[in-house]
Amino acid sequence: MNHFDYRNGEFHAEAVPLARIAQQYGTPCFVYSRAALTEAYRGYDTAFAGTDHLVCYAVKANSSLAVLNLFARLGSGFDIVSGGELARVLAAGGDPRKIVFSGVGKSEEEMRQALAAGILCFNVESESELARLGRIASETGTTAAVSLRINPDIDPRTHPYIATGLKESKFGVPYGEALALYRRARALPHIAIAGVGCHIGSQITELAPFVAALDRTLELADRLRAEGMAVAHIDMGGGLGIRYRDESPPAVADYARALTERLGSRPVKLFLEPGRSLVGHAGLLLTRVEYLKHGAGRNFAVVDAAMNDLIRPALYDAFHEVLPVTRRTGDAIAYDVVGPVCETGDFLASERKLAVVEGDLLAIMAAGAYGMSMSSNYNTRPRAAEVVADGGVTHVTRSRETVSDLMAREIMLP
Repeated sequence: MNHFDYRNGEFHAEAVPLARIAQQYGTPCFVYSRAALTEAYRGYDTAFAGTDHLVCYAVKANSSLAVLNLFARLGSGFDIVSGGELARVLAAGGDPRKIVFSGVGKSEEEMRQALAAGILCFNVESESELARLGRIASETGTTAAVSLRINPDIDPRTHPYIATGLKESKFGVPYGEALALYRRARALPHIAIAGVGCHIGSQITELAPFVAALDRTLELADRLRAEGMAVAHIDMGGGLGIRYRDESPPAVADYARALTERLGSRPVKLFLEPGRSLVGHAGLLLTRVEYLKHGAGRNFAVVDAAMNDLIRPALYDAFHEVLPVTRRTGDAIAYDVVGPVCETGDFLASERKLAVVEGDLLAIMAAGAYGMSMSSNYNTRPRAAEVVADGGVTHVTRSRETVSDLMAREIMLP
């Protein structure tokens, strides 16, 4: 179901007109649909219902407390990559026994925080990390459950910045070294082997790379079992893509079928770490046209949102659909939709046909993932508000920052 649509020519989030949201809360503003978030999570949970599984939402996609709390109430686990994300999940009511901790650079303090919280598992990404974790677990009198994140050298056929499973990537343990590292892990008294995992990238729109990665992961898991090492779970990471423009990502049900068929009758629990595919289409960035500039070569719609609010177009040359909040009659003109940040790279969209006038509202679609979570204060721009549409009502889940907020922790020299 599409939870963002036009009603009598006016774009709505669920039953709330976006124009009303702009009037009440200002722009730029991230707007989410509670129903879309709920539907996306339940889509995964239902698709894997016949398999022992745990959906661990990838917090980096959108770490807003309201989003985390909603998923926690739906029963979700969480995939974190920092101590800050751990603190957010716990503050949002997440169950620490459903948290997996990934990432290549876990600090000693982050490990101590996670051990004290009693998280489910560490996804270990190097020999040095394993040694550090074993030492800290010994010092704190705890046992750390671990899964090695292997690097299967599988090409996910996605943007190179978000491909994580190739041999030249910083992520994971090389496949050929994994068995020896598991043997070392078994010898550490405060380390408990819990599973095997991998993560090959993000915004993947084909099933074949996932299947190839799972085959390599299962091959290693079977070798571990043959040597008497218990493998309680297989962690397949995340990465299932969404449609931004003309992509055709597989349905979650087809993804589930492909993975579960490969698992066969193995007595393991399947961990999944979806991020973008849970929140991407559940949010948009609402912005207002400040100026229209018409030139011989290009036309610009200068809006009040910018690359500090949504960096994906500038960083990845990513495409986001741009829709007018109010449909106008008349000829559409090709515009570059740009922000006020002092960079030529500050653009949200290029060459989009729009019938707009100054003051109109635009919706930048599919901004629920890697929008607010990657936003910044560049040019001393306060970060946007966040609002969740819930049927016919709205909830402010993050108030708009002020310039005073940005300067509050700064101190001038004597």
